[in-house]
Amino acid sequence: MFLYHYYDRSGAPFRNLSELPIDEARAVLEKIKSEKPDSQSAQRHDKYPQYRRNCEEIVRREFIKKGGKILRTPPHYMVVGHSPWLSTWFENCGIVKISADEFDKDTLSFTYGDSMPTFGINDGKEYRHKVYTYDEIPKIIEKYGLPQDWNDDGKFGPERYIEVQIWSDGPISKYKTI
Repeated sequence: MFLYHYYDRSGAPFRNLSELPIDEARAVLEKIKSEKPDSQSAQRHDKYPQYRRNCEEIVRREFIKKGGKILRTPPHYMVVGHSPWLSTWFENCGIVKISADEFDKDTLSFTYGDSMPTFGINDGKEYRHKVYTYDEIPKIIEKYGLPQDWNDDGKFGPERYIEVQIWSDGPISKYKTI
């Protein structure tokens, strides 16, 4: 299984608004909105940093219940497999691809779809409001497939990829620059 991370090459990979104080995160979001108004990130609402942190807290709590190891807060984000849609988010898109085998599996949690709609939508789907471990996610993939294969355009709902929350710096540290 390969994990992918997409980022704007004018910056650096694995930058996360949740690593900043709320006021700084809002300022970064406002800068994106003014400098790159057509980017996907510029479409986020003003309370996005707070909503993202709340969602991360839910995912962290659920992952701990399943025995997951939390070695950093907040997590780094990647997706399972290549997501054509995510690769369009940036004018000059960079991609980091890492084999899941490089990670301590106990530090990887998964949501079927982006974690925010996963925990924000109540439509009765089996994978809503759930966090999966490395050992659990293959069964869900076998049952439903990769969302980017059946819903890359989003016409069947918000599931466009499987999000991976990485709760350690592990192999990511060699890609992360500040």
